Amino acid sequence: MAWNEPGNNDKDPWKNKGGKNQGPPDLDELLNDLGKKVSGIFGGKSSGGSTPSGKSFSSIGISLLIIIALVVYAFSGFYTIKEAEQGIVLRFGQYSGTVDPGLRWKWTFVDRIIPVDMQSTRDLPASGFMLTQDENVVRVDMQIQYRVVEARNFIFSVTNAEDSLSQSLDSALRHVVGHAKMDDILTSGREQVRQAVWKELDKIIEPYNLGLIIVDVNFKDARPPNEVKDAFDDAISAQEDEIRFLREAEAYARGIEPRARGRVKRMEQEAMAYKEQTVLGAQGEVARFAKLLPEYQAAPEVTRQRLYLDTMEKVYSNTSKVMVDVDGGNNMMYLPLDKIMQQQSTTPRATSQSYTQPQQQQNINSSPSVSGRSDRFNSGRN
Repeated sequence: MAWNEPGNNDKDPWKNKGGKNQGPPDLDELLNDLGKKVSGIFGGKSSGGSTPSGKSFSSIGISLLIIIALVVYAFSGFYTIKEAEQGIVLRFGQYSGTVDPGLRWKWTFVDRIIPVDMQSTRDLPASGFMLTQDENVVRVDMQIQYRVVEARNFIFSVTNAEDSLSQSLDSALRHVVGHAKMDDILTSGREQVRQAVWKELDKIIEPYNLGLIIVDVNFKDARPPNEVKDAFDDAISAQEDEIRFLREAEAYARGIEPRARGRVKRMEQEAMAYKEQTVLGAQGEVARFAKLLPEYQAAPEVTRQRLYLDTMEKVYSNTSKVMVDVDGGNNMMYLPLDKIMQQQSTTPRATSQSYTQPQQQQNINSSPSVSGRSDRFNSGRN
């Protein structure tokens, strides 16, 4: 039998009295029963005093709810600021202060905390097609690195500091590229462009007090439009070859210069040695003649003959010709040994054997140079 059928009032969960279904009980009765159970838990006893049990339970429940709400509120106010961050405190939407890293507490629903990273280095790119001073179009890619140094200015100086920095970078980049030539941007003037963009960007963001500093500016790439890229690549290659040739020439100059200096030093030392040798030789000759003079004064003829013989010995020691003085005659025999040896090597042996001494003697006597030498030799002897 179901609980809601007539005659089953004992099992009615709503504890309705009577045989009729009167619906769910009153909320006050339910709270009253719950209050009695709570009072039993805390050791309270129901009394017939003037205070109703319903009101007693309501006060206890409200107290418990207030205590739980206070505990939840207290614990909800704790928060943590990381080591690399600073916290901006907003109280009712107005700036209240800055907190350092660590465990902190705030008034929930009153204070709002905005953490700001103060140590990380952030990147911001910028790129686009730009017009140069010589009316050429070039695409430039650049990237800056910055870091926050003042959290309050970074949050409140402008609506969005990163967006303002991006627009400032684009403005500075177009200003610098617009005052530079395309060849400088693509080749040798990249460092000057980078420094100029950095300087111009600092000048633009200074009045806004963004609370950040520019750490570095990287010139990533600069290239012409694709339609003329091949021609510019050839031009860049030619300029790189020029620089390479200059470096090779400088290296060659640095290599050849020490050798030239060494050669000059060696020639100077050889000249000094030749000078010393010549001076010493002259001094030796002077000493030799100084010693020879007394001998010449004592025996002039003997000394003259000995000097003549020594001189002739030196002269004929460097030649392959032999001269023989024939006793008792005015003729001098001349033996051209060099020609004899050469003729023997080029003519047959039979021809060389037919060469007789009377023919040589006849040729020698008819030679004017030999007769002249014999006359000088005889006159020297006389």
